[in-house]
Amino acid sequence: MSDTSISFPSGSVADSLMQLRGVWHDRVELFELNGQPLADDPKAGSPGESPFENLVYIDFDGSTLQLTNVHLHGRNNTAKTFTGHMRDELLVFDSLGPGAYENVGVSGGPGVITFTTRTLSAATDVYFEPDFIIITGAGRRTRHTVLYRDGIPIRTLTARGERIAACGDRRHELDPRGKVGPVHGEAFQSSIWAHLV
Repeated sequence: MSDTSISFPSGSVADSLMQLRGVWHDRVELFELNGQPLADDPKAGSPGESPFENLVYIDFDGSTLQLTNVHLHGRNNTAKTFTGHMRDELLVFDSLGPGAYENVGVSGGPGVITFTTRTLSAATDVYFEPDFIIITGAGRRTRHTVLYRDGIPIRTLTARGERIAACGDRRHELDPRGKVGPVHGEAFQSSIWAHLV
């Protein structure tokens, strides 16, 4: 998924996704709602220490997105893949699991994209973590989230990322999984919403 000849209107979801392609090294910090740093994150989808570091692979061909997060330092070495497709000029993620809300990518203007729910529902009351991603300069981005559990905001997360490779179609040398093997796995699914089905 590395065709650079595809272009989209400035500020569109697809345009921002095109700008985000590649491999990113994120340094991630967690905070109480009042801004106090957190050392632990027990209620997250991937609980663990703070701060920590991720590799983020983003492949987008203008239609299909594959995004894989790989923990580097500060958390267990795990990888999660998320997939989605453009539909009606929005990114629509593949299901996060039975009973989950529909996760979509929407635009906040040039270089700004938000991954959020299409509608608030019983599923977002269980677990909801919108991602606000801003391209802050050449090869730099910030990702900010607010974690909601049982309808209540629990903590915030801020990741500052640097692009370390322009193409995410093969494993980076920093990848703890090793350099050989597929970049992306099966799309992540959770059972935390299954009781709503």
